[in-house]
Amino acid sequence: MELIAWVILRDGGGRVLLARRCGTALADGLWNLPGGHIEDGEPAVVGAVREAEEEVGAGLAVANLAHVGLQRWAGGFNFFFESTAWQGSLAPGEATSELAWFALDALPDDCLPWLPAALHAHLVEGRFYVETLG
Repeated sequence: MELIAWVILRDGGGRVLLARRCGTALADGLWNLPGGHIEDGEPAVVGAVREAEEEVGAGLAVANLAHVGLQRWAGGFNFFFESTAWQGSLAPGEATSELAWFALDALPDDCLPWLPAALHAHLVEGRFYVETLG
């Protein structure tokens, strides 16, 4: 079972930061949230902080992250954390080639296919738990 931590960084206008995946074995070239696998024994929120730093240079404090969603999928669980506060300059890092801000209703067509529905469920509808087992 895979456990993945995703970070939803939002600017003052409510847009979300996406990173284009680069040099990865899975979904290379697609837009996605900063995030990745939670290491053994690592709390999900700590994994989110680590992944955001590695992938987009966001220095996050655990206290500034809100756990806004949990998504069960066939291979495991996605943990979604949201923040509007970070330290440092955002820039492409590990496994990313570019960054861009997108409105929730104008996500790029070339993002991971499950991402728009997950963001809509967690951020627009306010549903904490969703399942995508198909």
